[in-house]
Amino acid sequence: MRITIIGSGNVATHLSAAFKNAGHRIVQVYSRDMHNAALLAYHVGATAIDTLDDISQDTDIFIVAIKDDVIGDTSSRLAKYDKLIAHTSGAVHLEAIRHYTERAGVFYPLQTFSKSKELNFREVPLCIEGADERITKELEKLARTVSNNVYRVSSAQRKVLHLAAVFACNFTNHLYAISKQLLANSDMSFDMLRPLIAETADKIKAHAPETVQTGPAIRNDVQTMDTHLQMLDNEPDLRVLYTLLSQDIIKNHNKAGGDK
Repeated sequence: MRITIIGSGNVATHLSAAFKNAGHRIVQVYSRDMHNAALLAYHVGATAIDTLDDISQDTDIFIVAIKDDVIGDTSSRLAKYDKLIAHTSGAVHLEAIRHYTERAGVFYPLQTFSKSKELNFREVPLCIEGADERITKELEKLARTVSNNVYRVSSAQRKVLHLAAVFACNFTNHLYAISKQLLANSDMSFDMLRPLIAETADKIKAHAPETVQTGPAIRNDVQTMDTHLQMLDNEPDLRVLYTLLSQDIIKNHNKAGGDK
């Protein structure tokens, strides 16, 4: 398939590489920053452009991997080419494109991406949605050339999925950053926590998260929790965060009626 990539960020970079490795032709890479467009285009054998006025019609699909708040405007400018347009956002409704064309879809990779970190794209879940059954099947066919995990997910479902991903990934990573700073304040390395983090993540490969929850909150170890809160006397925001998370763990554990 002939593919034009709209965007040059983390998602665009990984998708472009996956498409190229699957034998697709990347026609153009668009970015408002020509340097970024040129860098990605060079790696995937495409032409770099920094204005949508230079879009080539020699393409089958526009993959729109840009900031959520400009997806609609960009789609309005691409609609005149009468090509399939699919955005990669977890939070933007299909209607953001469909408002301008019926040749609309979503091609959402459920993963955290960094340009500097390689990953096996075949393991990345791809969430597909099309304006009609024909488009959905076309996007599914494309998705299966780069991933073994392809799902039909509606816009409403995708919003829930994206919310869940924020809790599972973004918030968790922020807690890692907090942990790193706490250790640094006492001249210790975050490396000490890496095996613990890896084991915690490994557990949920085979178990439901709530069944492998550990720590003072689930044990109702009030003495330890009080000690931790005292240690955070000079960090009022962290005290609030610690209290809220601990209370939620206790609440969920009591709701489940389990003992740890």
